[in-house]
Amino acid sequence: MGPAELLDYDRAKLRGLVLEEGAATNHVAIVARALDIPVLGKVSGVLDKIEPLDPVIVDGDRGQIFIRPGEDIKDAFKRSLLAHREQLAKYAASRDLPAVTLDGVEVSLNVNAGLLLDIEHVHASGADGIGLYRTEIPFMARSSLPDVAAQASLYTRVLDAMQGKPVVFRTLDVGGDKVLPYWNNEEEDNPMMGWRSVRITLDRPMILRQQLRALIRSAAGRDLRLMFPMVAEVAEFDQARATLDLEMERERARGGNLPQSLLVGTMLEVPALLWQLPQILSRVDFISIGSNDLLQFLFASDRGNPRLSDRYDTLSPPVLRLLRSVAEQCEEAKVPLSLCGEMAGEPLGAMVLVSLGFRRLSMSAHSIGPVKAMVLGMDAGQVRDYVLTQLDSAAHTLRPKLRGFARDHGIQL
Repeated sequence: MGPAELLDYDRAKLRGLVLEEGAATNHVAIVARALDIPVLGKVSGVLDKIEPLDPVIVDGDRGQIFIRPGEDIKDAFKRSLLAHREQLAKYAASRDLPAVTLDGVEVSLNVNAGLLLDIEHVHASGADGIGLYRTEIPFMARSSLPDVAAQASLYTRVLDAMQGKPVVFRTLDVGGDKVLPYWNNEEEDNPMMGWRSVRITLDRPMILRQQLRALIRSAAGRDLRLMFPMVAEVAEFDQARATLDLEMERERARGGNLPQSLLVGTMLEVPALLWQLPQILSRVDFISIGSNDLLQFLFASDRGNPRLSDRYDTLSPPVLRLLRSVAEQCEEAKVPLSLCGEMAGEPLGAMVLVSLGFRRLSMSAHSIGPVKAMVLGMDAGQVRDYVLTQLDSAAHTLRPKLRGFARDHGIQL
């Protein structure tokens, strides 16, 4: 199933999505979550176990599916849904409050988006903006490559719908597990580390030029924030930035209305860039860590492999030492730093990130409420002092200790 097929379903009737093949992190799942549909991925043999009209409960939070559930399970889920609704009401009450810790640290909470449908969730959650707009999702839902006018129209609608709230557009990030149906996609032995993302758009510069042209036109008279994904070396960023400058000059020459401001950043998700931080920091307006890809490359561990999914933890000492180092270098260079990834949307992970100096986080819209509740109840300095005492540990993970610290200090997770 592709994103376009999913969007064809009657949303009033589609209540859950279970994939026998494909992870819950693939592009179909991303679209499903934008529609507020719970998703389970890689459920082996599920098609052989379900008959048409079978009652099924899909628990996307716990990763569980119940086929033909008994009355006791149904009753338990009814109680769980009631408790969930009560919790949502509490989050809604603090929707318009700024996310500020007990010791006065301000944290910007943003949403990862990829569809116009996401924007209503941005406003409903009280998020500060969109920290990652995945421009590839509309490309995947089409039968042909969108032209400049189609792209510019979409980006204009996004900016209009955001009503002045900031949007960070990520340029086309395809390849790997994100395939365009109308491209001749060659098989690769290791597609996640292959010809993907900015490597494709630098090798096919007209695709990048057309997208940048569309973004520039959509932001006429407004602020434009964009970032390049999967940058592995400074030379790649320089090449992409030169393409952007070329398109800015082209638009200026044709008498177009340019963006009133332009901020250009890079994703930090390839470990090689960690050893080029001083050089890249002198070139960018901001950095956004893509923690999902960065950590799978760091540990040489396929995040879609169920045998490895629990083997390495984002809250392990080496990961936290790495993140602390990046935060310190960005602070010294006065370059804003954000993190978009599953770690940011988990209250425990967000607690640690704030303590290490991260002031901008981007996550799914439904994570904004729980993360804001955590931020409002934490003392960043107190958490930082504790985390620093644990960074030299040789433990596989600090998760149990951090959870215990949060519990002992009344931090809501």
